Amino acid sequence: MDTDSLEKLVTREMPYGKYQGRVIADLPGSYLNWFAREGFPKGELGRLLALMHEIDHNGLSSLLEPLRRRR
Repeated sequence: MDTDSLEKLVTREMPYGKYQGRVIADLPGSYLNWFAREGFPKGELGRLLALMHEIDHNGLSSLLEPLRRRR
């Protein structure tokens, strides 16, 4: 996990689907869990969704707050 990836979680928007336009860090856990079960997309988006799933699943979402405030 690198700083650049964490920064992208609070700035990159979901490009499609039910939560299109929502920042990845703001996606609901149930949606991230669905991807974990069904498979994450290929490429950078999939890596970011998997990272956010791990952060959310382990109750570490508060770690992103300093990055949110910098925006």
